[in-house]
Amino acid sequence: MARSTDVRPVIKLRSTAGTGYTYVTRKNRRNDPDRLVLRKYDPMVRKHVDFREDR
Repeated sequence: MARSTDVRPVIKLRSTAGTGYTYVTRKNRRNDPDRLVLRKYDPMVRKHVDFREDR
């Protein structure tokens, strides 16, 4: 099945610590039209940091 009108696209979350570490997740465009920011664990710096949506 093709997802031509994908409401839940796959996005990359890139670390704000500058390590280049990423998480991959999906988000609902209707509920969150702005860029997503989640606080997750970055194993490179061994801390929880903000991860921002990267397009």
